[in-house]
This record gives sequence, C-alpha cells and structure tokens, in this order.
Amino acid sequence: MSQGNSQDEPRAKTRFGYHRHADQSRLGADIAIHPVVVVGAGPVGLSLAIDLAQRGQPVLLLDDADRIGEGSRAICFSKRSLEFWDRLGVGQRMVDKGVVWQVGKIFHGASLLYQFDLLPEQGHKRPAFINLQQFYAEAYLVDRVGELPAISLRWRNKVVGLERRNDHVVLSIETPEGPYRIGASYVVACDGARSTLRQMVGAEFAGQVFEDQFLIADVKMTAEFPTERWFWFDPPFHAGRSALLHKQPDDVWRIDLQLDRDADPVAERQPENVRPRIARMLGHDHFDFEWISLYKFQCRRMASFLHGRVIFAGDAAHQVSPFGARGANSGLEDAENLGWKLDRVLRRTSPETLLESYNTERSQAADENIRESTRSTDFMAPNSPCEARLRKVVLSLAKETEFGKRMVNGGRLSVPSIYQTPLSTADCEDWRGGPRPGASMVDAPISKPGGEASYLTDAFVDAGRGFALVAFADGEAIDLPEEVAMIPIGSAGLSDAAGLLAARYDARPGTAYLLRPDGYVAARFRHPTRSAIEAALLRASGNN
Repeated sequence: MSQGNSQDEPRAKTRFGYHRHADQSRLGADIAIHPVVVVGAGPVGLSLAIDLAQRGQPVLLLDDADRIGEGSRAICFSKRSLEFWDRLGVGQRMVDKGVVWQVGKIFHGASLLYQFDLLPEQGHKRPAFINLQQFYAEAYLVDRVGELPAISLRWRNKVVGLERRNDHVVLSIETPEGPYRIGASYVVACDGARSTLRQMVGAEFAGQVFEDQFLIADVKMTAEFPTERWFWFDPPFHAGRSALLHKQPDDVWRIDLQLDRDADPVAERQPENVRPRIARMLGHDHFDFEWISLYKFQCRRMASFLHGRVIFAGDAAHQVSPFGARGANSGLEDAENLGWKLDRVLRRTSPETLLESYNTERSQAADENIRESTRSTDFMAPNSPCEARLRKVVLSLAKETEFGKRMVNGGRLSVPSIYQTPLSTADCEDWRGGPRPGASMVDAPISKPGGEASYLTDAFVDAGRGFALVAFADGEAIDLPEEVAMIPIGSAGLSDAAGLLAARYDARPGTAYLLRPDGYVAARFRHPTRSAIEAALLRASGNN
C-alpha cells in the first residue's frame, strides 16, 4: 500500500498500548476460561463485542495489531448497518461525521445514462448510505468499547494456536512479553480475509478470483461535485474501462479505476504513475494522496461458518468485490445475527442448535452477495466476447428504454437479506404488503404519547434487547409471554399520525408483528393470541 500526503496519517494510525493482563500470569493447566473470545478488532469484531456486552456477556476481544488500520478501506455503510449501530450507541456519531447520500448516477462515456434514488420515500431515521472512512468507524467503536467494562480489549495479542475440546476451545496467544493460553466456551473469528483461525480449523474458501485489477486512490481536494455515487462505463478520461467517484469526509474523494489485467501492480500503485490518471479524470492536479491501493475481485466463502465452537464472521467467512458495498455491511449483518443467538445459548435459554440458524441465514446472505457481486464484476469486466457484446447492447438499450436501465450493473448496492429460515412462522393469513417473516423491520415515523417525534427503530431500541411485538391494537389488550416486550401503536401508545407505519406494515386494527432481537420479523398476525405468539416465539428462539 502506497501512502502519499503524511500530514493526516495519525488520524488513520491511532496507536493503542499493549497492557499485560492477569491471565498471562497463570501457570500450566490453570488457564482462564472466558464465555466468548472474539478475534479481530475490525468493525465486525468490535460491533459483535459491543452487542454481546450490552446483553450482559463478558467478552474478550483480541487483536494482533496495536492500532486502527491504515487507509479508508470500506467507506459505504448502509441504512441497516446504521440502525444496528444505533442499538450499539454509536449510530449518531457515525452519521454526524459521515457524508450522507442516496443518489447514484451511471454514465456511458461523457453522457449521463440514468440515475437512481436508493431511498426515495420520506420518514426514515437513517439515510440510505453514509460514506465514512473505516478508520473513523473503528475509532468510534473502540471508544464505545472503552465505555463497557464487560469487554476486555487486548492489543498485540496474536492467536497462534487453537485446540478444540468437547465443551470449550483453548487458544495459544503470543504477546510482546511471551505466550500464554486461555480457554473459551465460544470463539468468534473476525480476523479478516487472511484469517489465521480459518487455517487452524482446516477450512478453505471456495469461489472465484477475478483477474481484473482495480486501482483505489483516496485524494484530498476541494471540489464542487455533489454527494452522489458516480460510475462510468468507458469514460473519456479512462477509455475502455470503468471508473467510480465517491465523496468522503474531510474533502477526501474515493476514486476507483479499472486497469488492464496484465498491468504491473507494483508500478501502477506508485504515486508518480497514479497522479496522471487522476489528473485526466479531474482536469487538474490540485490534490494530495491519502491512500493508494490495488486489488482484484474475490467472490468466495467458507462451506460452513460453524466449526464446532469456532464461529466465523465477516471477511473471515466470506469475501465479495467492493462494488455494491457488500463486504463490510454483510459482515455487520453477521454480527447482528450472531450476537443475540450466542447470548441466548450462553444463558441456556436456547439450545446450541440455535447457532445453526446463524450458518443457515448468513450462508444464504453470503450466496446472495456473491451472486450479485459476481454479476456486477462480469458486467463491468466482461470475460468473453459474448459478455462484451451483451454489455454493449445493454448500454445502448439503457439510453432509450427503462428495461435496459434495469439491466445495467455498475455494482448494485447492498440491501438486507430476506431469510428462508426455520426460525420464521409462515404466514397463514392474507397480506398485501409489509415485511414478511424473514425480512428486516421497516422504519417509519411515530409520535410518543407526549407528542415527541420519533421512529419505530427508536421504539425497538427502547423495548430492550429481546423479542418485541409491534401491535396495532388500538387499545385492545394482548396477553404476551413474559419475555416479549410490547410496542403499542394506537390510542394507548405510540401514534402513527402520518399513517406511514400502517401503510408500510399493511396494518389494520389487530395487526401485530413479532420482531426478533435483531429486528427481523419472526411472525405476523391479523389477530394475535397468546398461544400463537408463544408458538412463534418458541420457533424463533430455536426451542420448538
């Protein structure tokens, strides 16, 4: 990775001190046993640790480095990720710093082909996306970790050995002061694409590595471009290839340029060779480099994310191309999905088999992301004359027809997955809309009893960290199981004055939605009974 202007580097290289822990003084077989050890303090590992700690679980978080990673890396964080981060207490800070956007434009040559709006409707707390350098996201998450005594974050603690036992895992850890060993009921590997834990369990990635090369350059400059995602096919400044432009905070702009497959990666990433390319694109050379990198697409995943008591999440479990913002956001959805399930298993309120649903649901999501990412890559970088001809025809049709625009693929943006899962209770009544079982909750504006404006996602946070029933009961009492919180909509509770909540949930008096602790719909009812709610709760918690 080449670094240019160094004046901003400390922002991306916050260092944390190594500290000795009492666990390192234990001798022989007398090792500390932790409920959960998370390996990797990136966005996924940090978010998972915070989620578990907020649920009351003590977490040991290990990272082999002593600083937040260099470079912007992931920059696009989705509405769903922001809603998860809201529940972790960091969402507002991310939005305040990030660049909010929802409009994308696709160009062919110098001409605008079409544009799209990722969140055209009003009444959502969070935007479709923010752009925020990954090192900021990690810094805010580390700050939040520091507020939670249940998390022990140990820098420069590198896992070098793993022994799987029947009821726990033993890890060997290398530190600046030498090795030590610990035990864990569960280990979650969030240690990235080059995961050492994946190698330790003998698991491999299966999938495709694309030969096309792409150059990333983050440049600092003053520009009047709007806060939109701009993507070009065959731009005049980079003929025959593709290009992408995105705004980040601090007057930093992300530029992606497709290169020839046989381009020399060492030469191409040298600042003196990158500068002319960027200058041709911008029409000037009044910019400084923040970060330069070169990469190839990879669309691969593990066959299973569960290996006994070792669980994989994020890039350690699956990889996709960066176009579409599917990498980091998918990893955060892994953390969101796993946290509540692992908490229930540790508390023994659900059987260990509940964790199998993590593999089921997130494997489906990984397959979907890989499929969409592969299609984007094939369209942007055709592998055969037939694919090249198809792209040419589609781009031509897109200038004149709506169906042609829908066929253009410049990296379709990440959306929450809809799970086909045994945790869902199938619909048995008539529904004409609303999120179905296995889909994530949809936000809408509401008012609190005193008239204060709020959102459904806020009410879900206020309901606690467990199951919740969104009930359009209009004052009618519902007999709930003890562990289900009520989110009442109507005269006795929260107000849907704008009518958007009822419209988005196809609701009429009596309608109710049972939400899982991760905000996904477990079941929905036209007229819920206690027995129906209990049955759906048992199924959603893996106890049926």
